[in-house]
Amino acid sequence: MNIVVLMKQVPDTEGDRKLDSADNTVDRAAVDPVINYIDEFAIEEGLLLKEAHGGEVTILTVGPAKATESIRKALSMGADKAVHVLDDALHGSDAIATAKTIAKALGTLEWDVAIAGSEATDARGAVVPALLAEVLGTAQLTQARKVSVDGSTVTIERVTETGYEKVEGSTPAVISVVEKINDPRYPSFKGIMAAKSKPIATLSLADVGLDAGEVGLANAWSSVESFENAPPREAGQVVKDEGDGGAKIADFLAAKKLI
Repeated sequence: MNIVVLMKQVPDTEGDRKLDSADNTVDRAAVDPVINYIDEFAIEEGLLLKEAHGGEVTILTVGPAKATESIRKALSMGADKAVHVLDDALHGSDAIATAKTIAKALGTLEWDVAIAGSEATDARGAVVPALLAEVLGTAQLTQARKVSVDGSTVTIERVTETGYEKVEGSTPAVISVVEKINDPRYPSFKGIMAAKSKPIATLSLADVGLDAGEVGLANAWSSVESFENAPPREAGQVVKDEGDGGAKIADFLAAKKLI
């Protein structure tokens, strides 16, 4: 079974993330980069499928040169190899261009399932897996809390507001997973050492058959027009109760148009 895990490197959510005033895109140099949190669950699910059905796990990422650090961590968890789409023209690409790029990169591989985290913590769009399935014309099995494979049939339990739905599709299929699906393993020392020699193929836009005019900030369907930093939090108002505390609080809430 050929399993591809889609991984994104994002700014650490524990850091002070911000936008770059030069072009209003995410300032990726301001905070240490890490593997997108939910993608670690996708990596683990890919490894579990490999252990159950055989085959290999390929990590696929679209990102800057620094993303190699996150690729190595994914390989140290147990993935077999990686593909890194690296091209300066990709800077500022929106979800549509990202899905198109991933689809083209998948076209250079043999794969049965492509597994992704349900969303990325730097955007929270949660649309790339669905867009990717649409571009590829494949089954879309999203928001999975459980995945099982029987031959060419993939079955998931899709999380809903009231429980879950059982959804089936045939391979090739795009799957997105939620963090309830498993517990990601930690890289072992042996895995870390082995990752240093695992192959990483670097592809440009030309290598995957895309033109720079189809991606990047200048060709994005959505963009940030302007932004400003939130003002410092003001000191709170102290209400001293001298028998009229309730009235003072009511006046304050009324002034804020809360009542």
